[in-house]
Amino acid sequence: MKDQKNIDLGLKKAYDELFMTDQGRAENRLPKIYDIPLSEIDPFPDHPFQVRLDEDMEQLVESIRERGIITPVTLRKKEDGRYEIVSGHRRTKACELAGLSTVKAEIKELTRDEAIILMVESNLQRSKILPSEKAYSYKMKLEAMKRQAGRPSKENGGPMGHDFEGQKSRDVLATESDDSARQIQRYIRLTELQPTILEMVDEGKIAFRPAVEISYLTKPEQAELYEVMQSELATPSLSQAIKLKEFSKNGRLNEDVIFSIMSEEKPNQREKYVIKAETLKRYIPDNIPYSKTEDYIIKALDFYQRHLARQKGMER
Repeated sequence: MKDQKNIDLGLKKAYDELFMTDQGRAENRLPKIYDIPLSEIDPFPDHPFQVRLDEDMEQLVESIRERGIITPVTLRKKEDGRYEIVSGHRRTKACELAGLSTVKAEIKELTRDEAIILMVESNLQRSKILPSEKAYSYKMKLEAMKRQAGRPSKENGGPMGHDFEGQKSRDVLATESDDSARQIQRYIRLTELQPTILEMVDEGKIAFRPAVEISYLTKPEQAELYEVMQSELATPSLSQAIKLKEFSKNGRLNEDVIFSIMSEEKPNQREKYVIKAETLKRYIPDNIPYSKTEDYIIKALDFYQRHLARQKGMER
């Protein structure tokens, strides 16, 4: 009897759809939108994209205050009954800043890997993406694709490759993005940079290709390089970064080698004076912050120049 009931229900649903209008069928296929309390929503774990409180966010908040949220966010229901943002971290934050208690959302049934892939795909549509955001999002999506594909075949045993009908996962990922497989691999290398150096890449202080070469240095070597970059107010060119990588590969990279390489004159670079930070420390008071070091040195040199001029005048 129980099976008969299920069959009847199934037939009734099919019967209802049979006599629906085209508009009714179309509406029936539309995703259901719910008002979900912000207090029940959690961010996506290890979400690689920043939610910046910038001018764009201010405009989004103002728009939501005036017209409400136009594009619903996408959520995934978790095992504990709470919700997880798959797409719409900025919109969710904007609703919070606008003083709303709920956000309009579509709820999707997704596995963890399906959620990762959708999260990355939706966020890569942003107009402004930092190198670090691209790096970690590509890494997360590639790992999810590998898990979905299963173990690589014997013919496809590369570290980046799992089978998608004979293709490596990174090649499949490349067909779905604006970057080549090689460029995707370069971006993923950036995840090996220590946070302070990766931040310099995001700020445009270190170019992309030199940053990729630096990523092959060990963490202690990167820490030493960072100290030299800060003290010398210089960043490596591509050729210098390649040299650093080669010395690291041969186990010969240390602070002196780093300083020597960083002191090399770059092509089309104006002549400059290089003084080790250790030499200057004897003459700079401890209460002078690093950011004011250059000003202090210039003022000291100016004072000394005037002193010499006075001495020369007295000799006359």
